[in-house]
Amino acid sequence: MTETKCCDGAIFDLDGVITQTAKLHFKAWKQTFDTFLKKRKGLSEEHTRPFTHEEDYIPFVDGKPRYQGVKSFLESRDITIPFGKPGDAANRASVCGLGNRKNELFREVVASEGVEIYDSTVRFIKQLKERGSKVGVASSSMNCQFILEKTGLDSLFEAVVGGTVSRELGLKGKPEPDIFLVAADNLDVNPGSCILVEDAISGVEAGRRGNFALVVGIARGGEAQALKGHGADIVVKDMKELSWKELHRWFERGLEQDNWMLVYHGFEPEQERVRESLTTVGNGYFGTRGCFEANRADDVVHYPGTYIAGVYNALPSVVYRKTITNNDLVNCPNWLLIELQIEKGKFRSPLDFELIGYRHTLDIRSALMSRHLTFKDKKGRITTIETERLASMANPHLGGIRFTVRPENWSGSITLRSSLDGTVVNYGVPRYRELNSRHLTPISVSESGGE
Repeated sequence: MTETKCCDGAIFDLDGVITQTAKLHFKAWKQTFDTFLKKRKGLSEEHTRPFTHEEDYIPFVDGKPRYQGVKSFLESRDITIPFGKPGDAANRASVCGLGNRKNELFREVVASEGVEIYDSTVRFIKQLKERGSKVGVASSSMNCQFILEKTGLDSLFEAVVGGTVSRELGLKGKPEPDIFLVAADNLDVNPGSCILVEDAISGVEAGRRGNFALVVGIARGGEAQALKGHGADIVVKDMKELSWKELHRWFERGLEQDNWMLVYHGFEPEQERVRESLTTVGNGYFGTRGCFEANRADDVVHYPGTYIAGVYNALPSVVYRKTITNNDLVNCPNWLLIELQIEKGKFRSPLDFELIGYRHTLDIRSALMSRHLTFKDKKGRITTIETERLASMANPHLGGIRFTVRPENWSGSITLRSSLDGTVVNYGVPRYRELNSRHLTPISVSESGGE
């Protein structure tokens, strides 16, 4: 019996997803940039170091339109050259000239080495089509159509949006979703019922911005966590790992569950304040920001805040030699603080160590905030911490935390120290920090409990 389709359509990136051209692109980029850097005078040794896959290609070039990739990489080395025009000669020191040189080299590599295909992806595409789903390909590469014809895959797709089409239509490159949205429109499918398959960080981010129903990230290297963090719903090493049962389950139940979730993968200090705000739990009487339980307040990353309806306090402040009084909603004592001590070490936050995995989630349907993180200390001990937090609707004065610690490769003593921290202040709004913001006065310090 033929299985029914699970989605209306699917859009695939080309390089690294369908064809094994990513390594050919890197080879051409490396030759282009290494030659340019060697000839460039007045640069420091650091700025002229060789172009590498992990430090340069992945973050600055992979998945982006050619000229945008050139510009992004040069900016990372603090190098400024004219942008030029698309018709620039390949030997001209301009963004377009370098991009055109890379294209020449890429075609030379393709001609000499040929193009390998990921058979598992092609099989997956054919199975989608057999089940009635429409399939398209979208790529930033100006060589998209060239590669499809070279490999004989051009007849497999009902819509093709490559770099040439992007330039003609004035589409923005990844991480903007333009090329994928145009491909979906050409297939006459809604992104909300469409799969997007990508291997680049900028590509999965584009899929998330485009509100595609399922964004599949292919991590052929070790970038699974980064793909998850930038928008991939499912990450696999190869398309053969994605079963039809899993695919149907996503569209039957997973998609609805995902719509109720705020999920952040990877710890990014510069984003933490925003995430803490968006993952606040509250019940109409009090609300607590989504700050990690094991961290005290600091000036940059963490701002634990609990606010209770009606709890205000007036404080005088001297501004330009005048005394003014502000009536503030008080940041009440931080009830979250749970510090960790392993063996006889110091009480430390897990975020002080090497993070192996990190996920921060708010389930909006159940109003449950959770974290799952795994860290490794200097002695190689790996530990996982899982936390859950809620503000009770049954009892407006009640908040709860479940804090679970699991040693992964060691045994020994662990001490947890839970505190009510009365040293917090009101400093969440930078422009008010010169005002008197200390509404609490700690009156005692005491400890109880044990290991």
